[in-house]
Amino acid sequence: PPSYEVIKAKVAECEGLLSLLTDRVDAELMDAAPKLKVIANYAVGYDNIDVDAATARGIKVGNTPGVLTEATADFAFCLMCAAARRIVEGVLYARNGHWHTWEPRGHLGQELWGATIGILGMGRIGYAMAYRAHRGFNMRVLYHDVRENEHAEQNLGAQRVDLDTLLSESDYLSIHTDLNPSTEGLFGREEFAKMKDRAVLINSARGPIVQTEALYEALRDRVIWAAALDVTDPEPLPSDHPLYTLPNCIITPHIASATYTSRNRMAVMAAENILAGLRGDTLPTQVNPEVK
Repeated sequence: PPSYEVIKAKVAECEGLLSLLTDRVDAELMDAAPKLKVIANYAVGYDNIDVDAATARGIKVGNTPGVLTEATADFAFCLMCAAARRIVEGVLYARNGHWHTWEPRGHLGQELWGATIGILGMGRIGYAMAYRAHRGFNMRVLYHDVRENEHAEQNLGAQRVDLDTLLSESDYLSIHTDLNPSTEGLFGREEFAKMKDRAVLINSARGPIVQTEALYEALRDRVIWAAALDVTDPEPLPSDHPLYTLPNCIITPHIASATYTSRNRMAVMAAENILAGLRGDTLPTQVNPEVK
């Protein structure tokens, strides 16, 4: 991928910028692009963009919400199942020639049916994850969010709780909140200590919500049972990072939205945002509507 300096040099004459979630678009970069009218982020999250700086410069910012909800929830649920039932460990065990017989105590995992799932962030994706868990696996749903989700409570029997209750009562804890000053580094040593020693953490939101070193220690010392991550901090995680050495940690390369359908829809939406911005129109999915 191009470095920040390369992007900064390339945007000098640009009126529109299509950015990926890995591209840092800050005030300095915008100042290097005096003709810039619109930034279209090829992602639903936009924490990589300084939206306030864009707004101050009259630059419209768009994202791609909605179209990746089901794909991301599918993948988060897959991660939960894989971690609970130790699927990756089993695949490697068989592939590496260790499978010699059926073992009554071999590769024991955790039950999903009827367990308690905690959802951090009951937005679109959080709700879709909770729906799969409750309707498909009869799971009790707890959630923590700054806003009440009446639809989740009425349709799924979800119960809104404080963070400590979410940590202490969840068998599976799935992160679906955005990255902001209140969620950055939210999961550290203190939070892991409050979780069940059989708990499984799933993160398909943003890596910096979880303190990487604290997670490594919690998994290594069996403070929690397992983790499944589609996002990391830093991202990508260096190949020599100790998290990769832990059998109870699954790491995938930020692919929760990676279906043909979702990525194509995201591309079309991002293109439509670019075109609208170049025409001077309001973007179909504009995150700073105050810029006209």
